[in-house]
Amino acid sequence: MEIKQYQIVLVNLDPTLGSEIQKTRPCVVISPNEMNDHLRTIVIAPMTSKSKKYPTRVKINHNNQEGWIVIDQLRTIDKIRIVKTFDSLHENEIKECKRVIRETFVD
Repeated sequence: MEIKQYQIVLVNLDPTLGSEIQKTRPCVVISPNEMNDHLRTIVIAPMTSKSKKYPTRVKINHNNQEGWIVIDQLRTIDKIRIVKTFDSLHENEIKECKRVIRETFVD
């Protein structure tokens, strides 16, 4: 299964603990393709349909539904958690993800 950066994948996130986002839900692949091609794990950001406008969330449209990419809940998962793959984010959504990741974790 080929997984690409900024692709949307359906992931079974359970079991979880505490305030971690749970259940099977769409997630965005954050890890770069070089990692995705060679490791059994990938880094994802879960998506949710209900969110407040936090500075660590990116608003997108997926499957004709408004949703949020939850950058503050980045998580490393084994690829066996992936249930299904979808298309990738649009270029403007990728740029916004990169901006929020940079602002949250780098600057």
